[in-house]
Amino acid sequence: MKSINRRKFLILGTSTTILALGTHQLVKNLRSNNNNFSNKSYALNSENIISSQNGLLEATLEASYQEVPLGNRTAKLLTYNGQVPGPRLEAKPGDKVRLHFINNLSQSTNLHYHGLHLPPTGKADNVFLEVKPKEKFTYEFDISPKQTGGINWYHPHLHGLVADQLSGGLAGLFIIRDQLDEIPEIKAAKEEFLVLQDFSLYDNGNLLPANRMPLMMGREGNVITVNGKENPSFSLPENGLLRLRIVNASTSRFYNLSLENHPFYLIANDGTTLEKPIELSEILLTPGERIEVLIKGDKNPGNYQLVSLPYNRGSMGMMGGGMMGRGMMGNRRNNIDNNTPIPLATITYENGVTPLNLPRELMPISPLPQPQTTRQFSLNHGMSPGVGMAFLINGEAYQHNTVQTQVKLNTVEEWEVINTGVMDHPFHVHTNKFQVISVNGVPNPYPTWKDTILVRRGERVRIRIPFEDFTGKTVYHCHILDHEDLGMMGSLLINT
Repeated sequence: MKSINRRKFLILGTSTTILALGTHQLVKNLRSNNNNFSNKSYALNSENIISSQNGLLEATLEASYQEVPLGNRTAKLLTYNGQVPGPRLEAKPGDKVRLHFINNLSQSTNLHYHGLHLPPTGKADNVFLEVKPKEKFTYEFDISPKQTGGINWYHPHLHGLVADQLSGGLAGLFIIRDQLDEIPEIKAAKEEFLVLQDFSLYDNGNLLPANRMPLMMGREGNVITVNGKENPSFSLPENGLLRLRIVNASTSRFYNLSLENHPFYLIANDGTTLEKPIELSEILLTPGERIEVLIKGDKNPGNYQLVSLPYNRGSMGMMGGGMMGRGMMGNRRNNIDNNTPIPLATITYENGVTPLNLPRELMPISPLPQPQTTRQFSLNHGMSPGVGMAFLINGEAYQHNTVQTQVKLNTVEEWEVINTGVMDHPFHVHTNKFQVISVNGVPNPYPTWKDTILVRRGERVRIRIPFEDFTGKTVYHCHILDHEDLGMMGSLLINT
């Protein structure tokens, strides 16, 4: 890989310019074609739930431009079924799914089912599929009986447009219900879902265009919402338990979560359950990650703030310490100060209940066998031949017609992911989850399955992946989605 100096960084490559122009064109489309914004009778409510019935989850999802209430304003966003976040889908292991997808955007798009163990081909979790404007497509697949219960989510994944479309609002929950929901203490807990999204908006509710610098850093918005609301309130029964199920559906923003005077009891992450609750004072949630925590209602009744604490995810030298580091969007000021705690939601005590204890045991996790193959993946940025400025894996930017990695079905591999760059990168693998083995040679303190893992600058993270059930081409990438669109992705071919 050819290293980048400051002068070359200032003269950004063609891929960055093209992506920036694409963003400006998207915003131009949103502004100029007011007929795109409709007032269809969709329920603009994050509690809109579509559940499977008699083993079948069937629904229609329409991607379209809509004016939606967002915080204290009306925003012109990209929506599923007219709402932000999109409808919550709920199913069980073994269910059949049939989703009739309608693309009423001015750009091509598709759907990715983040966290679900599905075929990466055909009408399932096929990120290479393109649904063009005004086209319809029916996704059909069976949820594996081996699918673990937990939080998954759906969002666009058409390379080059992913960050634009997600930052415009396209995201929704896909929940799998299983044995975890039947553990008595968890079943008795009050359940709340929190979808964390940020948006870059003008005062009139129009989307701000992203210029070159935020694209390189990974854009952060000037409005943060939880379920489409700014600083909403959730109730915690006195003496009881509150089960918060949280997804980071932001394009690039990290949330360093902390709840005033209350510890978190982590019970699941990335859609899979832990062996037992783990007490933590704060939890860093990077883009694409999901967590489930229990909160004990054992403090003095009152109002407590859920906040995102300051976290430095890296920068591009002086550029990062300037506009990019502060999340500037175009020539407009981002009014969120990332150097102080950011309020996300308020937790308010309500009427008391019979005291509830934490569960002692959750779900067992069996360690994977020794790997047959070991590989290394180096994450960085630099100049790529024929592309220009790009984000790279093993010195190469993503190329659509090239397969970077080939593996065999029914094998276990160990991947060492090394971040040699100046920014943190959350690394996501499609189709198969993995177990985290070590960070910088230190064994992972507790067994867990994940599909997205943060690799901090200077870190080496070892993960172990079983390639099971499905063949075909899928991908791995940085889940700062501007970085993915700018090249930090690779194709993964699973062969028989």
